[in-house]
Amino acid sequence: MITSVLVANRGEIACRVFRTCRELGIRTVAVHSDADENALHARVADTAVRLPGAAPAETYLRGDLIVKAALNAGADAVHPGYGFLSENPGFARAVLDAGLTWIGPPPEAIEAMASKTRAKELMGIEPLREVTEADLPVLVKAAAGGGGRGMRVVRRLDDLAAALEGARAEAHSAFGDGEVFVEPYVEDGRHVEVQILADAHGTVWALGTRDCSLQRRHQKVIEEAPAPGLKPELTGSLYEMAVRAARAVGYTGAGTVEFLVAGDTAHFLEMNTRLQVEHPVTEAVYGIDLVALQLRVAEGHALDTDPPRARGHAVEARLYAEDPARDWAPQTGTLHRLAVPDGIRLDTGFTDGDEIGVHYDPMLAKAVTHAPTRAEAIRKLAGALERAAVHGPPTNRDLLVRSLRHKEFTTARMDTGFYDRHLPELTEPHPDPHAPLAAALADAHGHSRFGGWRNVPSQPQIKRYERAGEEVEARYRHTRAGLEADGVRVVHADACLVVLEVDGVQRKFTVARYGDDVYVNDTALRTLPRFPDPTAQHAPGSLLAPMPGTVIRIAEGMAVGAAVETGQPLLWLEAMKMEHKVTAPVTGTLSALDVLPGQQVTVGQLLAVVEGAL
Repeated sequence: MITSVLVANRGEIACRVFRTCRELGIRTVAVHSDADENALHARVADTAVRLPGAAPAETYLRGDLIVKAALNAGADAVHPGYGFLSENPGFARAVLDAGLTWIGPPPEAIEAMASKTRAKELMGIEPLREVTEADLPVLVKAAAGGGGRGMRVVRRLDDLAAALEGARAEAHSAFGDGEVFVEPYVEDGRHVEVQILADAHGTVWALGTRDCSLQRRHQKVIEEAPAPGLKPELTGSLYEMAVRAARAVGYTGAGTVEFLVAGDTAHFLEMNTRLQVEHPVTEAVYGIDLVALQLRVAEGHALDTDPPRARGHAVEARLYAEDPARDWAPQTGTLHRLAVPDGIRLDTGFTDGDEIGVHYDPMLAKAVTHAPTRAEAIRKLAGALERAAVHGPPTNRDLLVRSLRHKEFTTARMDTGFYDRHLPELTEPHPDPHAPLAAALADAHGHSRFGGWRNVPSQPQIKRYERAGEEVEARYRHTRAGLEADGVRVVHADACLVVLEVDGVQRKFTVARYGDDVYVNDTALRTLPRFPDPTAQHAPGSLLAPMPGTVIRIAEGMAVGAAVETGQPLLWLEAMKMEHKVTAPVTGTLSALDVLPGQQVTVGQLLAVVEGAL
């Protein structure tokens, strides 16, 4: 019987596994990098072991250090989570060779399926060996890992070499394996998967379907179970292929078989030999704990002959610290507060006051709802996210709410091209015009300048704020009756709550302040000084780092004096395990290049300057 589990992972999934372990009376062991020393998963575990360094290659990808940590901490089992070494057969063997219980499939099954190239061969599918014009578009894909890393869509043959190079570099950084392959790219299909669970006694459960079509950069954003609108014959075929894949490799534990569905045809993509990020929607629909079942299978227990029955519908949204309007750029900083209404499942690796750093994936949390029908589950999740308190760096919260309410999603007509078609409308700003006034009134409450000796109206008070990169201001007055503002009636104002009557309708504004940062409902503001200091101005054509990260490479032949064209890649940054391309804003000449490969940069740091052609 398992008594102590080390989770060879971090963040949200480590916290998720620890929660089940605590419920079962199992002791927990965390591993953490130096960057994660104060991370939530390290704080909530019974024991934590340091992995010196910050980069994944030095820490979470070092199987030898993780096995040593498990032995030193007295763990008798290892759960790999997802990502990092979760689909690495060598790591699974090392765990078993150390006399520890491996909470996952046999290393041979991982070996057969963890490489997408070998998995396709097992299923009788050959990758493209030579790409011609007739094959386009194609997808360059990492053979190991997942999460959209090491993937590139290629629509022109001239772009293939660069796509292969970029995918190899990203895959090696994320998974320690730079193998990539090329396959046909199915435009605008639906991403559908089947959750399986198998024991060592010959039982394999197919636990329904999930639809994961809403994706950015090939990484899932919104998932649901069951996948809506599939014909029974297609669903049965998906189940049959998933179970066949599991039996073909002697699979045990939890896994996922993924497909791209176009019309009534399913194309096999891969088998993930691990737990998936989106597993909570299956848990909600089937009323089970997949982690608890993983532990039982690892202990040698048999599953029931038949799986439990499904009920209702579940939807999950991934909350990321990123700016979808700026090429999904990841964001860093302090997460002041993260809270959702009661009745919503929130899986997270952060708590109030935690720092969001540059080293790892920018996912903050997963919010999950379950209801009798799909429409009810969607409405519940959209409403919860809209009312959630997310105080900190910019996030994709507004995008999630608008996506959930988009007609194409509510009518189940979405596909993997959803954001390619709709991103501009989904990220169009809709600022609340009264948020700055509410912030100013909350600051002003209790500080009236109206004295008994004075009987003339006070001059307007002005407060200035930055909102989404733009300067805004609020004007109000102190009067005998209290605070006043043009065009609205101030019903109530204190430090935390402002009530304004606008066109006869009372509106409530909750206000939270963290230093100069103010959050009014879901609007983020930064207080500006009354008399701002002069700031340094950058030359026209300056390219500034959009996020902190590392310069991983400079485009070939790029040097001061080089001629460049609009959109031409100049250099690549890596932040939060993703590559970000920096391109020329205009056609002209590269007049400055201030960084080198391997250099760390901060937000707003000057990278290069392109002078436009006259």
